[in-house]
Amino acid sequence: MGMENYSPHQQKIIKRYYDNIDQVSWQRLAELVADLYLAEGKKREKMWTSAASFMEKLKVPQTKIDAIVQKKDIEALAKLVKELMGKE
Repeated sequence: MGMENYSPHQQKIIKRYYDNIDQVSWQRLAELVADLYLAEGKKREKMWTSAASFMEKLKVPQTKIDAIVQKKDIEALAKLVKELMGKE
């Protein structure tokens, strides 16, 4: 399915989304940090899977992803988000 199936307006929206995918990914990852503090059980496991997926999209080294996810280290994840946002 190519872009020719979309109106010019829709094509612009899609292009802007993919131009800003990094920003969308780290923003969602930042939201997950807050949600992980409150989540429990299966929901928490699903959030960790999502966090790993967003880190992969942001091209975080796989070793770092594995270390954070295996330890379920929310503080390390929060620190990573800060680094990605350029605040540290």
